[in-house]
Amino acid sequence: MNNLKICILDYGSGNVGSAFNILSVLTERVVVSNRAEDIMSASHLVLPGVGAFGAAMKKINEKLPVKLLKEEVLSKGKPFLGICVGMQVLADKGFEFGECQGLGWIAGQVKALDSHGLTLPHIGWNNIEIKNQIPLLDRLGEKPDFYFLHSFVFNVGDNANIAARAEYGDKFNAVIFKDNIFGVQFHPEKSQKAGKILLQNFINLR
Repeated sequence: MNNLKICILDYGSGNVGSAFNILSVLTERVVVSNRAEDIMSASHLVLPGVGAFGAAMKKINEKLPVKLLKEEVLSKGKPFLGICVGMQVLADKGFEFGECQGLGWIAGQVKALDSHGLTLPHIGWNNIEIKNQIPLLDRLGEKPDFYFLHSFVFNVGDNANIAARAEYGDKFNAVIFKDNIFGVQFHPEKSQKAGKILLQNFINLR
């Protein structure tokens, strides 16, 4: 892919560095930036995220050109990957420490995981069950393991947007998608072999 350029969106999220480290193993054509010119010249966009929904949205609105980002993703159709809280902010609303508006790119709401008494946050390795074999999940086998760290989950408005689920007390959405937009609740950058395969699949998207 001659015009490949991955832009990891830099808005002060704690896992930007680890996302860069693993992606730079897969391709030299990766930058960390919030500059309009890098976003416009990118072929693929990645939004990492750790922490709370509201704090992430505040930083995103302050540090990223959201209107431009919306145009590049929703109008131009560039492949977009949201990781953990970067996935959750794709929702209409989040309810962590009060109600907060999200980007609204995939219909749904982010609410607390019902762990049925299991310790929260949900930390560690968990397998996912693939419900819709989208290209992002190619070559991963039936129930691949990924590393999770979260207490909130994305409840989608339309089940057609669910690609994979996981279980920790309750079942929850682990991978969601809509057209060129993808979100993963886990951390592929901490998920070793399975994480590398998933990120390579993302890079291969056109």
